[in-house]
Amino acid sequence: MSFLRFLSLLSLVLWVGGVAFLAFVLAPTVFRPGFLPSRHLAGAVVGQCLNILHWLGVTCGVVFLVTSIAESKALTGVAAPFALRNLLIVAMIVLTLISMFAISARMVQLRNDMVIVDNVPQDDPRRIEFNHLHIWSTRVESAVLLMGLAVIYLTARRLS
Repeated sequence: MSFLRFLSLLSLVLWVGGVAFLAFVLAPTVFRPGFLPSRHLAGAVVGQCLNILHWLGVTCGVVFLVTSIAESKALTGVAAPFALRNLLIVAMIVLTLISMFAISARMVQLRNDMVIVDNVPQDDPRRIEFNHLHIWSTRVESAVLLMGLAVIYLTARRLS
């Protein structure tokens, strides 16, 4: 059972920590003026890291669900798939998949079409759509982070 708990906690820490690192360390650093030669390059770095983080998140979410349900069954004899922590993880996975396959995928298409986003006028429909999707991407990742923090709290409370 302690191994299940370890896997559960590890998956949660990797996912939520990765989202926090991307939002509070990586993105602000690479977009800081003068850090990289261009904002285009900074966007490419963050986009690639976000893609990796999305796959990590989906994998960690599945590991958390499996280990959380297995641990509940081992402790109480009853699986608890509808525990709040598990429902939040499912919501996080769904939001991550939306971000991956709807928001980020379209942003990549637009970025490729515009070549260098900053060289496209602000009133260009592609730039407007890109900026709108960026706002939604930030909202979705913020929601995933907040739900992840709630899952950490619920998991810590369960362990005490």
